[in-house]
Amino acid sequence: MPSRLNPYMSFAGNARQAMEFYKGVFGGTLTTNSFGEFGTKEPELADKIMHSMLETPAGFTLMGADTPPGMEFNPGSNVSVSLSGDDADELRGYWEKLTQSATVSVPMEKQMWGDVFGMCTDNFGITWMVNITQSQS
Repeated sequence: MPSRLNPYMSFAGNARQAMEFYKGVFGGTLTTNSFGEFGTKEPELADKIMHSMLETPAGFTLMGADTPPGMEFNPGSNVSVSLSGDDADELRGYWEKLTQSATVSVPMEKQMWGDVFGMCTDNFGITWMVNITQSQS
């Protein structure tokens, strides 16, 4: 799968409703995964969206999630840039360059959903999320 770059939106507990709204606007296929599907031990998070992706007929990709406890929700600055794909060398190269002058909030490492992921904010204030999809073996 080629690497893709798209917006990633954070929501204050209403990601499911927001992503359904965007599906109504743009059409396409919406996939959602809740925190519960990934084994959260926090009952209040079980039905909240950990990750969702809308792929539209026009070729748009929107991703979104509910902001988990411990992370701050900031309306107006709740959109990040997501880089994702399965080309680990390419994506790690982007990560290395992005983090040279960035604040790393999530180190690049394997996550509970099985992929390798990192998050940083560059010196221009843009939050970047890099996800390297792991092969399903």
